[in-house]
Amino acid sequence: QPYTWQNLVSTVEETPDPIPTTIKGTIPSWINGSFLRNGPGKFEFGEDRYTHWFDGMAMMHRFHICEGNVTYSSRFLRSDSYVQNSEKNRIVVSEFGTFASPDPCKNIFERFFSRFQIPKATDNAAVNFVKYKGDYYVSTETNYMRRVDPQSLETKEKVDWTQYVAVNSATAHPHYDREGATYNMGNSYGRDGSSFYNIIRVPPPEEKEGEEDSAELNGAEVICSIPATEPRKPSYYHSFVMSENYIVFVEQPIKLDLIRFLLYRIMGKSFNQIMVWDPQCDTIFHLVNRHTGKESQVRYYAGPMFTLHQINAFEDNGFLIMDMCCGDDGEFIGDFTLENLRNETGEKMDKVNLFKLSFVNPLPFQVFMTHEELHSDELLQYGGLEFPHINYDKYNGRPYRYFYSCGFGHVFSDSLLKMDVHTKELKVWRYPGLYPSEPVFVASPKATEEDDGVVLSVIITPREDKSTFLLVLDAKTFTELGRAEVPVNIPYGFHGVFNEMG
Repeated sequence: QPYTWQNLVSTVEETPDPIPTTIKGTIPSWINGSFLRNGPGKFEFGEDRYTHWFDGMAMMHRFHICEGNVTYSSRFLRSDSYVQNSEKNRIVVSEFGTFASPDPCKNIFERFFSRFQIPKATDNAAVNFVKYKGDYYVSTETNYMRRVDPQSLETKEKVDWTQYVAVNSATAHPHYDREGATYNMGNSYGRDGSSFYNIIRVPPPEEKEGEEDSAELNGAEVICSIPATEPRKPSYYHSFVMSENYIVFVEQPIKLDLIRFLLYRIMGKSFNQIMVWDPQCDTIFHLVNRHTGKESQVRYYAGPMFTLHQINAFEDNGFLIMDMCCGDDGEFIGDFTLENLRNETGEKMDKVNLFKLSFVNPLPFQVFMTHEELHSDELLQYGGLEFPHINYDKYNGRPYRYFYSCGFGHVFSDSLLKMDVHTKELKVWRYPGLYPSEPVFVASPKATEEDDGVVLSVIITPREDKSTFLLVLDAKTFTELGRAEVPVNIPYGFHGVFNEMG
């Protein structure tokens, strides 16, 4: 059967009403809730096409699991970007890798001067599902989020971070503490040319009066502002880590060139072209006490490296151990163009290798840092690893033993991995022609051990004779329990969560 790589990153129709799936094997009856996924699902409007994978319009997916049965539904996020693009039948709003050309209906002078206006940030929140004060939002990396209904997947109101705290953006990877508060990070830029990395705390949910149903981040505050080492070239970051008492921010040598940012609209360049990799710069680890908001005066340095996702961080006998997926080349983020991804051989992408490192930062005030590779040589045959996940509710910020991730032996993830960080034992799920999404761990109701539960992953394939399916693995043995085959195409997405409320 022919492989069609286009299938993995091509536009699909939404499925707003839940449809049944075909169950093979057994889906444990104790799993009760919804697996929610987010990612790009539409890559063109009219004659205009997006150039980068990150640019596609957000599509939300819901696998509702109840008593061994699974239904599937999906909806496009009705963001302002989606609505405006649809109305004009062209790309009106610029995205990460695609510059929106001026309105052809304007005269030549209007088009010329529109280049000098700072573009409005997109609300195409295609990266993740996140929770603030008990409500679900979909998020990207601008100052906008969208509240959504996790059951119907309907789009609710747009929320602007700048209305609550002095930040210009926020990540799509917040952390949650055991008291119900949410922590995130976002940049801010001063008129004097200064740049700061800000840690944001959103308090736990309060009792809502009556039937009030609205998005609100009241009480959100910036608890720490870290000045950028190079104010005109602050670091790009996708996420951060949190232990019981500390937040660790990694200032890495992939930079946002703010001078280029001011010029890029005039030149008709997209946002990803202001990102520069500077291997002459060290990587700096900033340690912040999350209770007091005070940054440690001690900074920890490592050689140049790039990280998108961290795995976990925990404190142990006066040390802070931080595990992360990282690589030594930050230029590859620009390689995720749709042209490269649809290239049948994927040869341009073979350099995308991220490996797992553990950094040991002594808590103040001794200064020395060590690191070890938290994987055996066996991992090398599976390429790099990304999209790590742990038993988050019980073990985030605490000593842990297992993480689950995607193995990237190809441009797309082609395996699922379970790593025992104590013994370095690796368990692998892998079949030719099948491409797994980020694995998400769901603990069983009577769990006594860290890996008592299941791992969920959406498996897609370019083979036209095979269907997309939701895979359910026994987390302990890493063997298949069952799968739910979906009769429609699903594009390769980013992140997901399990919602026990359904």
